[in-house]
Amino acid sequence: MTDVTLYHWEPNANSGKPMLALMEKGVAFNSHYLDLLSFDQHKPDYLAVNPQGTIPAMTHGHRVLTESTAIMEYVDEAFDGPQLMPTDAQARWRVRWWMKFMDQWLAPSFSMIGWSVFVGPAVRAKDPDVLTAAIERIPLPERRVAWKKAIYGLFSEEEMAESQRRVALGIRMLEQALSEREWLASDNYSLADVNGFNLAYALPLAQPTLSNDELTPNILRWLRAIYARPATKACWAMGRTAMVKRVSILEQPHIGGGNQS
Repeated sequence: MTDVTLYHWEPNANSGKPMLALMEKGVAFNSHYLDLLSFDQHKPDYLAVNPQGTIPAMTHGHRVLTESTAIMEYVDEAFDGPQLMPTDAQARWRVRWWMKFMDQWLAPSFSMIGWSVFVGPAVRAKDPDVLTAAIERIPLPERRVAWKKAIYGLFSEEEMAESQRRVALGIRMLEQALSEREWLASDNYSLADVNGFNLAYALPLAQPTLSNDELTPNILRWLRAIYARPATKACWAMGRTAMVKRVSILEQPHIGGGNQS
């Protein structure tokens, strides 16, 4: 039995990053699925592993590791398998630059939009008393605020507009970078691509007027190339909700602008 256990939700955003990194490295791990929509991450069993109640977390022997991007770097350095960080100093800088940009600047905007259309509606129908109690159990005050906004639709028009502005700018930056090289930050597939795919795999579905084969051919080429990798297929097969089915948009040979069903 492997001594690696990953506590995760869907192969999406934060959880998907270490999931995909482990699979790319060929590392066997125990999968411990946490239903984010049922607040499993705030229940006592998981809080004993990660008192902050954030997903994902990974244990390797006696070590407990949190924060998805940091876990990816640990996985790449601690285990044998294909290297997911370049050896060239400038390329390593680009990998870390893109991961920081996505984690701190772009991902929160994707998250706000995604939570407003998927996570909030998915949990809003639960018993109000159950929801109130679940929110109060969230350890981090800022996460309590975020969950309240998502569940009750409290994101302001200004917040949503700023998120949409950042997404549009991020799409332009990704397209430009991918017009210069095959992969996002290096001549070889790297952690920047793992990070970016988890953030952007459903981009042509979520933002069809901003990302399609006409406007962003390099993004679509990049997303399809990552989706075609065996590790990605195996990773997304672990999903349990309809969310992961959005990746099937990448199976279409041509994605045009306009509305997508």
